[in-house]
Amino acid sequence: MENNLEPLFGQIEAREPSLAQRFGRRAFIVSAATAVSAAAFWGLRRSTIAAARPMSADEGPKTVTIVEFSADGKQIGIVTVARVIKTDDEWKKQLSPTSYRVTRHADTELPFTGATWNEHGRGLFRCICCDLALFRSDTKFDSGTGWPSFWQPIAEENVVKTVDGSLMVVRTAVSCRLCDAHLGHVFDDGPQPTGLRYCMNSASLRFVKIP
Repeated sequence: MENNLEPLFGQIEAREPSLAQRFGRRAFIVSAATAVSAAAFWGLRRSTIAAARPMSADEGPKTVTIVEFSADGKQIGIVTVARVIKTDDEWKKQLSPTSYRVTRHADTELPFTGATWNEHGRGLFRCICCDLALFRSDTKFDSGTGWPSFWQPIAEENVVKTVDGSLMVVRTAVSCRLCDAHLGHVFDDGPQPTGLRYCMNSASLRFVKIP
């Protein structure tokens, strides 16, 4: 009787998947479900918190209030002027490819590649698009990130801060008040006296020396 059952047990064992095979299928199913869940969360995140971007010509105010500074870095005064608005083609002709992508389409340059991240001269950092004064050299510090970093802007009126949810961690984007150029982001891990780190793109800035 036992000898007659052995072939039958052999057929059952051949058809029954091994423990390793069952575990492999289970791991695959769990991994796939995790990937789908992550993709769904990422899509929901991006749909509920939009990435910060420069405004189009038909968005935003027609005039803005800014603080003007002379070539030698002295404050001239607070003025209300027309916001600088240009077409995408006009910006593309005016700017280098990197500056265009960064300022007009909120891109980020590669670290340690910009012209001003290692700038140690005395002067002003102005917007590459409209020349508005944005930062002083005496507020610049070496953050070790490869991007020019400052602990405060030259005037709060000259920058705009908006929520940027383009990555999994919500950040605060910084743009130029006058022309809405994307500059970079601000973080709360900077030095005193503000404790802030304005991490800017070199491609968004133009350094002007003060004699």
